[in-house]
Amino acid sequence: MTLRRLIDLPGFADLEHRALMKPAFADPEARREFPEIDQLARDTFGLTADEAAQIPDPEGWDGIDIKSMRDQADQFEREGWDVTDDKRRPLRILGHFSHPLWLALRGVAGTLPFAPEPDATDPALTSLAAEAKAFQRDKR
Repeated sequence: MTLRRLIDLPGFADLEHRALMKPAFADPEARREFPEIDQLARDTFGLTADEAAQIPDPEGWDGIDIKSMRDQADQFEREGWDVTDDKRRPLRILGHFSHPLWLALRGVAGTLPFAPEPDATDPALTSLAAEAKAFQRDKR
């Protein structure tokens, strides 16, 4: 299974870089000072972290949204999402987006960003298979 990387979605790498340069950018209070955080959440998932907090937890909700970022990253991976950086650490900005992503992922509220269906035939494998077949014919 190929994981969808949060950092690869438009706008996330830029915000992660800003959080690296200014650690306070990752704090929950930063959303008031930097409206682009909420705008990215709304554009990507259809709701902000504050709007997500207003949605009542459905029956049987496991409280994943309040667990540590490491626990959430591990669970997101089981759900098909990579929310880590290149060193496999949870993104600094994950706290701004984890709750909206959980709600969208579980179909409670919001939406997941569009993801094209994977190609049924990988051109690299098709080419390799054709070369192997040609090699076998030439050997005979």
